[in-house]
Amino acid sequence: MDLKKDLVLGNYRLIEKLGAGGMGVVWKARDLKLDRDVAVKFLPEAAVGDPERRAFFEREAKAVAALSHPNIVTIFAVDEADGATFFTMELVDGQPLSKLIEPGGVSLERFLDLALPLAGAVAAAHARGIIHRDLKPQNIMIDTTGALKILDFGLARILPPLPHVLGRDDDATTATVDADFAGTIAYMSPEQLRSLPLDHRTDLFSLGVVLFEWATGRLPFGGKTGAERIAAVLKEEPRSAAELNARLPRQIDRILRHCLEKEPRYRMASARDLKEELEALHQAAAQGQEAPLPSIAVLPFADMSREKDQGYFCEGIAEEIINALCRLQGLRVASRTGSFQFKDSAADLREIANALRVDTVLEGSVRKSDHRLRITVQLIEAGRGFHLWSESYDRELRDVFAIQQEIAHAVVRALQVTLSPQEKGALAEVPTSQVQAYDYYLRGRSFYYRYGRHDIEFALQLFSRATELDPEYALAQAGLADCWSYIYLYAERKDSVRQQAEAAGRRAVELAPEAAQAQASLAVALSLGSHKEEAQAAFEKAIRLDPTLFEAWYFYARQAFAGGDMPKAASLYEEAMRVRPEDFYSPLLIAQVYQELGRPEDARTARERGVALVEKHIDLHPDDARALYMGANGLVALGRKEKGLEWARRARRIDPDDPMLLYNLGCIHSLAGDIEEAVDCLERAASGGLLQKGWYEHDSDLDPLRGHPRFKALLERM
Repeated sequence: MDLKKDLVLGNYRLIEKLGAGGMGVVWKARDLKLDRDVAVKFLPEAAVGDPERRAFFEREAKAVAALSHPNIVTIFAVDEADGATFFTMELVDGQPLSKLIEPGGVSLERFLDLALPLAGAVAAAHARGIIHRDLKPQNIMIDTTGALKILDFGLARILPPLPHVLGRDDDATTATVDADFAGTIAYMSPEQLRSLPLDHRTDLFSLGVVLFEWATGRLPFGGKTGAERIAAVLKEEPRSAAELNARLPRQIDRILRHCLEKEPRYRMASARDLKEELEALHQAAAQGQEAPLPSIAVLPFADMSREKDQGYFCEGIAEEIINALCRLQGLRVASRTGSFQFKDSAADLREIANALRVDTVLEGSVRKSDHRLRITVQLIEAGRGFHLWSESYDRELRDVFAIQQEIAHAVVRALQVTLSPQEKGALAEVPTSQVQAYDYYLRGRSFYYRYGRHDIEFALQLFSRATELDPEYALAQAGLADCWSYIYLYAERKDSVRQQAEAAGRRAVELAPEAAQAQASLAVALSLGSHKEEAQAAFEKAIRLDPTLFEAWYFYARQAFAGGDMPKAASLYEEAMRVRPEDFYSPLLIAQVYQELGRPEDARTARERGVALVEKHIDLHPDDARALYMGANGLVALGRKEKGLEWARRARRIDPDDPMLLYNLGCIHSLAGDIEEAVDCLERAASGGLLQKGWYEHDSDLDPLRGHPRFKALLERM
């Protein structure tokens, strides 16, 4: 069709041609029906030349139109007139990013002004399952107010495949491509260039190239011709953005290199993760820090004993090192749960570091035999696989605390962390003089973290033995408090149980007032009774002492929720998710809080995240009833009722009389519209001892039951 000015197609009069490319021709047009200017994109005939392709195009266009994001151009309609297929979209008055890139790059502030909304927009699209596949500066418009808009989201899938560039075994130096396509090559991922299957991580690579070019004014990979660019993307390491633009901090390199990994499995896991990394960089700059803190993950040490029965001891040593390092202000440490999920994993160190978003990994092995101990440990820069430090210790078992201190100090030296006098003193502390008490404590923690009722009871016995050997062992007292609190919450709701939790927590704080774990254990115990203000003070002190302590954020959030303070609960759950991103409880619980606060989109995003984490978890732990019923709640709330109820039935078969499970089943059936079944479950939960009235009163999942006579009577009995 001969497109020209003033041509009228359906309700649209063409005004001027704005551009053309592989995705089609774009015109500015007047919508004669709604009296507004729009952009009209005419798609190549090959894209929608047959009915099946046309139907696919319309489905994809509807999905993209549903994004409704302020930084993604909105699609208005798909139309056809005089044999031409086109769609109308928001008209952006501005320039493409390709015309705004500066030769020497930009300041950190200007870099982040674009990078943050760009990553956020891509993350929002990925959350809906939509991949761009052609991110480049020409597809990013900056309007007259400075706001960015991404064009053509999803169209790379709608249109015919890009020309084949390389086969899996082709030599990159012999490839030839047409001139129009050559400009796109610089932004294509290696898997695109090799015509391999694509997922959302292809956008992460392209996004990394765009951000690198915006930051430095240059592309991360060299090459002038198409063939040279292909070879560079496939074989070369990216340049250093910080070296090309001295105004940028070194941390830029780590973030961009993480996006530009050639293997997708090593690449940044998601655009949401990229946005969080950029936000951390922004926060560091706002606080006057040159760069974010060095970071480390401590993996569970391998058990090298002949009987392979020292796993608890190996994990305990790693956990104690984590606890020591967490007390240092100049170091960011991955949580115990985050690091320990990779126990016996086939993932390599780079994958682990990428997942936990750390630069270095500490790994080791332990051989314990009679009274001898051999520990081998190494600190590795994960990105390049360099060994920063390694050491072997062959000592008496009684020297275990000295070895842990030496390892912590070696990490501090290798990562050039500056210690305050208080931090030096903290690293020198010895938890107990009794090695056998320490052994009991480590065994107790290993059982406690399994979170089963019988495991908690066994942990309680082990913590008790530890305190019998050393009554002044603060962490063992904190372990007792945690066990009694768990039993009170989930098994035996008696005042005597709560009082034992509180007494052990107070003893732990008395022995170690500056120990975050002791403060958190006391706070949880106090939150179970009437000491709400004292519990709050203990939670806040625990957080001040150790901002990475997940339990403090998580249980503080639960207390706020039970008290009806939804804004505070939301803020605390958000911190819990930041500290332990692999945890599925926080996103699923915060979804209810968001719902209560009138934030349905945030609630949906949180539930989707939580359900995805549960699915990963139950693949490894299919009999985890708590994971199943938490995930079931999220599924039903997302409208996936059938699968949610199936998970609920699985959970009930595992532990049919557990009060917490019954309470959650009540929530699930309430959401699913099974009102009588919901009330039945809640009555059984209350009969089993779950009598936290605030939950029943403030849980929005139970709103459908508010007018039910039996539910009202249940509240009155509480």
